[in-house]
Amino acid sequence: MDLFEEDSGSNSKSAKSGSSNQPLATRMRPVSLEEFAGQPHLVGEGEMLGRMIESGVIGSLIFYGPPSSGKTTLAHVISREIEARFEIVNAVLDGVKELRTVVARAEQRKKANGMKTILFVDEIHRWNKAQQDALLPHLESGVITLVGATTENPFYSLVNPLLSRCQLFELFPLTKEDVILMLDRALEDEERGLGFMEIELKDEAKDHLAEYAGGDVRNALNALEVAALSTPKSENGKVVITLEIAKASIQKRSVRYDRTGDEHYHYASAMIKSLRGSDTDASLYWLTAMLEGGEDPNFIFRRLLIFASEDVGMADPYAITVVTSCHESFLKTGMPEGFYFLSHAAIFLSLCPKSNTTKAIFEVNNRIKKEGIKEVPSHLKDKTANKLASRYLDRDNASENYLYPHDYPGGWVNQQYLPNELKETSWYAPGSEGREPKMWKRLEEIKRRGE
Repeated sequence: MDLFEEDSGSNSKSAKSGSSNQPLATRMRPVSLEEFAGQPHLVGEGEMLGRMIESGVIGSLIFYGPPSSGKTTLAHVISREIEARFEIVNAVLDGVKELRTVVARAEQRKKANGMKTILFVDEIHRWNKAQQDALLPHLESGVITLVGATTENPFYSLVNPLLSRCQLFELFPLTKEDVILMLDRALEDEERGLGFMEIELKDEAKDHLAEYAGGDVRNALNALEVAALSTPKSENGKVVITLEIAKASIQKRSVRYDRTGDEHYHYASAMIKSLRGSDTDASLYWLTAMLEGGEDPNFIFRRLLIFASEDVGMADPYAITVVTSCHESFLKTGMPEGFYFLSHAAIFLSLCPKSNTTKAIFEVNNRIKKEGIKEVPSHLKDKTANKLASRYLDRDNASENYLYPHDYPGGWVNQQYLPNELKETSWYAPGSEGREPKMWKRLEEIKRRGE
């Protein structure tokens, strides 16, 4: 679809002002590089993307970063600055059919007046491999210039041929200062903003809006508009927005967290590494951050359960029991009481001694994959099978060579259990923390007595 009419490449007043019925955040969307807020590492003085825009030489681009970091706005700005037609496709709703329509219009436009076409594909990671591949010939021919936007890591979500034809730019969350700048701009702008009203936004109220927006300018501006339009004027005709009014206008802090995106894995990784480092406070912080962002508590318990075996392991074998009990208790009570059980499990794991010796199984697995499975020693084979083989094949019953550990002091007897080719091999090395060295010491003492 075309976002603007035929004068879309210009900075005309009509294009800038938009509809008075639009939300304040939409009306205040920057339309020039000068108005664009944030991302100084991309469009600041002397930075590459800024230089590209100023020169008018733009290749295909991929913008990736969290929601509300300015990906769509920056694409708008580029199209205006280089006077190109801006076409937008939403990867959730549109597919190859819509792409062909856009390309056909771009070809006609290029032949008619030489105007460039920028195709903005929002949430481009939602397109499958075939849909992404459909872009390639049109990028090669130069009919369209692609600007793709994604909240996911493009190295995981986009195909390599597309990545090789695009320059990647990462956008970061807007800072509190960026949000304050946009609030001030909205209060001053008489054409698109609230400058036609006499508004006094108290400093503490502005700070609250910027803080609770969590880098989401749209959230802050919409809250400002609600506060401005719902607050009665004072006797002198001024709208005074206090901290109390600001709190009522933006009641929940915006949390940047996507349960399917990079943040999901970053926060989980931070929690696990904090637990491994025995930092209780950091463990609780990242766990709570995930919950505040809407993470499924069952996912958190799953990660805690894995940690109980992977990182606590034999240092405290009961860690698995504790986490499992906490999870079962959580399922019986729900929230908000469930916070206790999440906290209980996390604090316990953080304070536990640590051992990662359970990873020995992966070394064994790698050996088997590399060399195959060796034959079971005859004395370890099933005694029924050995008995039948002895009867019908006229050979000794190998099971008679098996030594039953319970018949020996300490329940241990010196006996080969690994295949002949591996009988001198060892993968498990006991850890030095918690219960594990005590358990290993006990076994070593029994072995010495039995040998």
